[in-house]
Amino acid sequence: MPIRRLPPELINRIAAGEVVERPASAVKELVENALDAGASEVQVQADGGGLTRILVADDGGGLTAAELPLAVERHATSKLAPDADGDYDLLRIATLGFRGEALPSIGSVARLSITSRSKGLADAHAIFVEGGAVGQVTPAGFPGPHGARVEVRDLFYATPARLKFMKSERSESQAIAEELKRQAMAHEAVGFALDLDGRRTLRLPAESAGDEGRLARLGAIMGREFSDNALLIDHEREGVRLTGYAGLPTYNRGNAAHQYLFVNGRPVRDRLLQGALRGAYADFLARDRHPVCALYVELDPGLVDVNVHPAKAEVRFRDPGLVRGLIVSGLRHSLAAAGHRASTTASMAALGGFRPQGAPPPSGAGFSAWRQGGWAPAMAAAVQSIPGLSEVSARAEVPPEPWTPGVGEPAAPAPAFDPVDFPLGAARAQVHETYIVAQTRDGVVIVDQHAAHERLVYERMKTEMADGGVARQALLLPEVVELDPAEAERVAARADELAALGLVIEPFGPGAVLVREVPALLGETDAAGLIRDIADDIAENGQALALKERLEEVCSTMACHGSVRAGRRLTAPEMNALLRQMEATPHSGQCNHGRPTYVELKLADIERLFGRR
Repeated sequence: MPIRRLPPELINRIAAGEVVERPASAVKELVENALDAGASEVQVQADGGGLTRILVADDGGGLTAAELPLAVERHATSKLAPDADGDYDLLRIATLGFRGEALPSIGSVARLSITSRSKGLADAHAIFVEGGAVGQVTPAGFPGPHGARVEVRDLFYATPARLKFMKSERSESQAIAEELKRQAMAHEAVGFALDLDGRRTLRLPAESAGDEGRLARLGAIMGREFSDNALLIDHEREGVRLTGYAGLPTYNRGNAAHQYLFVNGRPVRDRLLQGALRGAYADFLARDRHPVCALYVELDPGLVDVNVHPAKAEVRFRDPGLVRGLIVSGLRHSLAAAGHRASTTASMAALGGFRPQGAPPPSGAGFSAWRQGGWAPAMAAAVQSIPGLSEVSARAEVPPEPWTPGVGEPAAPAPAFDPVDFPLGAARAQVHETYIVAQTRDGVVIVDQHAAHERLVYERMKTEMADGGVARQALLLPEVVELDPAEAERVAARADELAALGLVIEPFGPGAVLVREVPALLGETDAAGLIRDIADDIAENGQALALKERLEEVCSTMACHGSVRAGRRLTAPEMNALLRQMEATPHSGQCNHGRPTYVELKLADIERLFGRR
């Protein structure tokens, strides 16, 4: 077949198919243009799911009459500037967009009008594009001192086949709202508003720049619960900075829809983030639970390629391993700094489970035992000690030495020491031989004794494994595992990393690896299946998570069997010792599957249950 040049109108429609997949894509492009123009307020209106009408108005720098025709011309942009030699560097993009295709692409499949007043000029002008046909620049009125109003009507009217693939108006409206929320999360210093079919659905005033303003914006979008249970992330390595907020492990979701990544102010979707999050939270969440986070990566524009996707939804890092390692280490550092903290959602759920009753509580064996003061003697007689806990309790409850203000001055009397001043308080009772009830200075803590002790044992085993290394077990007959040649090469390249985890392998010709030793913790294991899982993990996430997770799963199982069981009665010193160990152990606020090990009920909340507040 002969090679033909396509007409410009068809070229624009092909470009529109790449850039403008749906109304939300058009909103994304127009909002990014507004942000690049220095807008401090962006207003979006959409009717009929954005297919009938889209309006994006901003108070940015605006466009002059001479710039309006260029704005709707392909490959004309204000977002790239030549250097001293007149060259354009496509690898150093400092704006949100630069392709120069958005406006002409939209104009080729819709009715597009742009009205703008440039900053510092008195007159406003407009231009109209219909199905790719560009009209003349005409004088126009403009409601503000400067900025732009871009209106898109009848999107895809010029490509009826595309309309057949659009979802319902409700789905398209939700996609527009989600896109605007992502842009608002990336730019907290800009105010955003969204009207859908004439109804105001989103209003986000501009926040102050910095961590507090960002958290306020994230809380307004992701919910108050996120801001109450978010950990601040701020780490830097080799010129790449990671900031943002990540939820506590006990604040998790059933899917990955609430994980957001922003690169140099650009919302992106990247598998790198999901793999890094899985690695960072592998110790704390079951595989079917997902953390919640909003992470911001800032780096030199020359270290990231933003031109790999027509809609600029994906990026490619020059050193993905550096970025991934920074995300994992940054998250783990912040999770460790959280100590034994658990999410507030567990406490709210516990409070919601209480139902005030008008009738007095029924009298039972437990209630009469309390009236007779028989609980403590009965427990003391029946309980066996838990190794190591009583000693810790005795040490932990010794009050500190009084401070001597100065030489020759008499020391002030030390304040009376009260165990309720500990973060998890003083143990007061054990309920159903499963839950420890402790009193704090301003509330009550309920601890799941099995889940809490399981985490303590698990953390100790991990520390011992890290300090002493992973014990290896040599295979009587080394096993050859056949793989795809590319997979075998990737696995063999990680031989040193795998050896540190107790798995010794070596290349065995093209398309195979030889397994000589496996971690002793795994016992009898399917070496071939393990290697294949590792190969899949390296291909998808850039690291061998399968082996780490199997080792951690074994440690978790061993910890479960080695921890104090539900149904076992504990003495008061043992209960207090468990609380003190939880306070001193990182991540003790959640069990190995991301469930809370304790809930805290504030006194004020309890008083509300009884109508005292």
